[in-house]
Order: sequence, then C-alpha cells, then structure tokens
Amino acid sequence: MSIHRLGIDLAKNVFELCGMDRNGKVVLRNALRRDQLMEFFAQLPPCQIAMESCGGAHHWARFFQASGHEVRLIAPQFVAPYRKISKNDANDAEAICEASGRPTMRFVAIKSTEQQAMLALHRAQELAKFHLTALGNQVRGLLAEFGVVIPQGPAQLRKALQHPIDLETLPPIARNLFRDLFDQRRELTDRLAQYDQQIAELSKADAQIQRLMTIPGVGPVTATAVVATVDNARIFKNGRQFSAWIGLVPKQKSSGGKSRLLGITERGDIYLRTLLVQGATTVVHHLGAKEDGRSRWIRAIMERRGKYKAVVALAARMACTIWALMTREENYRVLTNDHPVGHR
Repeated sequence: MSIHRLGIDLAKNVFELCGMDRNGKVVLRNALRRDQLMEFFAQLPPCQIAMESCGGAHHWARFFQASGHEVRLIAPQFVAPYRKISKNDANDAEAICEASGRPTMRFVAIKSTEQQAMLALHRAQELAKFHLTALGNQVRGLLAEFGVVIPQGPAQLRKALQHPIDLETLPPIARNLFRDLFDQRRELTDRLAQYDQQIAELSKADAQIQRLMTIPGVGPVTATAVVATVDNARIFKNGRQFSAWIGLVPKQKSSGGKSRLLGITERGDIYLRTLLVQGATTVVHHLGAKEDGRSRWIRAIMERRGKYKAVVALAARMACTIWALMTREENYRVLTNDHPVGHR
C-alpha cells in the first residue's frame, strides 16, 4: 500500500483518515483516536497530508511538518463541492483528500505559534470589548428604571460615571448591585488597557509591524492583526488578490458578455476587514483640506459615489498598500502630485 495523499477529518477525539495513491484510488480508510494518531504518523512514510482549516488544524499541521510530511490546509467551503453523497466523517475525509489534489485549489498558510498567540490576544481584546459594551448597556438600562437617564454611547456613560451617582435613595439591594456593576466595569476597563499595552509592545518589537503603521489609518491593532494573520504576503499574486481575500472587492454577476458588479463580497477574514474599514473611516473623517494625491482621490470618489463607498474603496486600497509594503519591505510615503507609493 503506497499512500501519496492523505485526507484527515479533524475532531476532538476520533479522526477519520482517507488515503489515495498517485492515481487517485482510495487505498486507506481508517478511524483513529487521538492517542493513536501520533503513533500512526510516526510509522507513515512522508506523504502529502490535507486537512480543513478549522480549530486545531494549525497545531496538527506543524506536528506533521516536523515529521517530514507536506501539509495542505483547505478552507471548508472549498471542500464541500467534492463531497459526493451524505455528510459524515468518512465522506468528509475523502472530499478533503480529493480537493487537495486539484491543481487550481487554493490553500491556507500554516500559522506559527507566535502568530496564533498574537491572534489570541486580539480575540481576548474583542471579548473584553463585547463584555464592556454589554455591561454598559445593562447599567444604563437598570439606572433608567430608577430615574437616572444616561445618554447613549460609551463616552456618555464614562462621563456620567466619573461623577458619583447618588445611590442612597435606592433600596440596599440596588445600591450593592450597582456598586458591583461599577466595579466590574472598572476591571474590564483596566483589562482592556492591559491588552492595548501588550499590543503596543508587540508592535514596537517587529519591524514589519512598524512598517505597516506608516500607512495612514493603520495603527498597532490593525498592523499586528495583519502580521499575525498573514506572515508572508507573497502567497498572494498582487494587492488586488489580497484585497479580494479580505472581501473588499465587488461581487460579480455577469452573463452574456455583460459585466455587472454588486456590493463587496464580504468573504474572508471579517476581523481584518472590520479593522481596515474602521481605519479608512478615520482617514476620511480627518480628510480636511489635504491636497496630496491620496486625499484628492478620496475626495473625488466622495463627490461621485458618496462617503460610505469612498470609505470601502479606501479600505480596499489600504489592503493593496499593505500587500505592497510587506512584499517590497519599504515604508509608506506619499508623493504630492502622484498616487501614494504601493497603490497599484
């Protein structure tokens, strides 16, 4: 039995395997428990291993690479068309194996432990923001029940809580409750400040992150998120492909030789897309009377298509610029009478 390609359907406890030879004939079907998996691959000659890019995939990919295998990670949506019949673990493993052999298949880059640690910090920061927002809404709603009305928005809530709120007229249970909620909010605020400090320290220690931060609208959070997600931008052919991977290019619905472009695809990494749109919004908001090439370009789009489409267009261009700086290893600079460097 000669296994050329092996598809693995990952799970918590039981892993389904499907192996094919060079002709694409299935030569192995097996289900292994987690403790059996390492022993199996220790005895397996080097081959091509494919998995869906899901939870735990990058950990196993690093392990298989260290064992001498060629590893390919595939986005789940690219595997689904190769599943011939009903969905189960065995059919999923065969579909993964089949998809990995297609010459036009696109694969996911394997992340290092450092990249995953940086992304974990971002996820924890977003979770703390979510909890802080939910807590603020809860405090505002409960205070309104006792006649204390605070305007909407986190800034208004911070401003209101800076001044002591008179709780003495409330029942004892309500006073204790609000003091506890205020303490929770302070703890979450302190935790967010710690996360921001950690991200700032990470940005100072990496030359590539510092390079990306020279782009207007890209700060430490966006720069570290990009580097943690895409360590090697050369896996993309050009900046347009990188922008499409983030989901910032128009959807196309063309037929009969007629091209029809719709709204953006919104595919790919929603977190990166959100950060780029937020950064672009800040740049457009502070556009003022700037007369460099980029500012004139933004202003022209705003006049033709409106502010919001200009924001999305700028976010897409920022993605192209990020790709250019990462591949060329140079800092961002704006020429007065020309387009910004890297916007191609």
